[in-house]
Amino acid sequence: MDQGATPADAGSAVDRGSFVVTNRSVLAISVPMTLAYLTTPMLGLVDTAVVGQFGDAALLGGLAAGALVFDVVFTTFNFLRSGTTGLVAQAFGRGDVLEEQAVFWRAMLIAVIAGIVLAALAPLFAVGGQWFMGAEPRVSEAMGVYIRIRLLATPFSLINYAILGYVLGRGEGGLGLMLQLVLNSVNMALCLLLGLRLGWGVAGVAWATVAGEFLAMLLGLAIVVRRFRAAPALPRHRLLHTGAFLRMLSLNRDIMIRSFSLLAAFALFTRQGAQFGTVTLAANAVLMNFFLVAGYFLDGFATAAEQLAGRAVGARAAIPFRRAVKLTLLWGFGLAGVATLVLLAGGTDLVALVTTSTEVRSVADIYLPWAAFTALSGVLAFQMDGVFIGATWSRDMRNMMLLSFLVFTAALLTLGPVFGNSGLWAALHVFLLVRGFSLLAILRLRMRTAFS
Repeated sequence: MDQGATPADAGSAVDRGSFVVTNRSVLAISVPMTLAYLTTPMLGLVDTAVVGQFGDAALLGGLAAGALVFDVVFTTFNFLRSGTTGLVAQAFGRGDVLEEQAVFWRAMLIAVIAGIVLAALAPLFAVGGQWFMGAEPRVSEAMGVYIRIRLLATPFSLINYAILGYVLGRGEGGLGLMLQLVLNSVNMALCLLLGLRLGWGVAGVAWATVAGEFLAMLLGLAIVVRRFRAAPALPRHRLLHTGAFLRMLSLNRDIMIRSFSLLAAFALFTRQGAQFGTVTLAANAVLMNFFLVAGYFLDGFATAAEQLAGRAVGARAAIPFRRAVKLTLLWGFGLAGVATLVLLAGGTDLVALVTTSTEVRSVADIYLPWAAFTALSGVLAFQMDGVFIGATWSRDMRNMMLLSFLVFTAALLTLGPVFGNSGLWAALHVFLLVRGFSLLAILRLRMRTAFS
């Protein structure tokens, strides 16, 4: 394996403006964060298993419906993590310690204000979610309980996004993994204690999330604040610099639009799948989980691309930037190739583990190859998103996502009626490929101006 600058040794003032991107530096970020991201679906499984022990389908339905609301809310505010990563990485590349602090506290300010507003609006979110789902009364009741309690954790959750963004911006993947493990481990332990042992059910699962987010926030803040105390003091005018605040808000807006478009694409995919019948809808849901799991692995390399590309832009270092793009893409394709082979070889057995329905299994097996190759067709999209977020070229990323969504919609309406569910999966591949290659085309133009 190559040797070179890693997050552990890259922090000195000597090498911030001049560094070498190696396989080691890519893996030092991507491997810990892949492990961290994989704890998220594990937490979802524990939540479901705990509530499932009560043998009440209404409770499970309420939990699932409530979790869907939070998927939308927290995907919307994920810009606090990724936007902070890009800005901190660039400040880190320039060797600007004060700007690293300033970016973090600006993100904290946004997180606190947004979190308090969202927590205060918990009753409205509960009522709106219940109206949208239109489920039976007992499902709506469980959903309302879950939403009202869990939204109390919103300020803590958004602050944790800011903390993780700062940590990853400095390339400290190991610390990021530790914080995520603390958050999810406390959450899972309390979920078992409150939800199952004490019999609180859905309320216990929600309170476990509140406690986990709060404790992780305290730990993260203790680490970051202790670090800042050893650094030069941050002048107030630097923190409240209008231009810097506007740049952060503009970056966050573009990332939020990109996230909404991505959610809309997957929602449209699910809706169109429902037109082909309940069995096909269920089969698509099973297969989509395979793509999402592969996505957690690809997200690890996208995170590495964010930090390394952002640091290179901050240092105005063209060679490390090109190498970061190359290495994260090579590792991403390698991992996606392995995932595709695993699904092609053992996907049928995996489908059988997920569902006991013979009808769903048979339909899922038919469309398994379409799902298996989504990892390969999505590599460039994941990696380019990371590069553009790190470089803070958010307008290009936003525009290409909107273009890709329009192309996806056209492909869906064209291929779906002709080829049925195969056309639906083909449209998803088109969406992923257009996202990746459109950003790659723009990357060549941006590099000419960024490092000239």
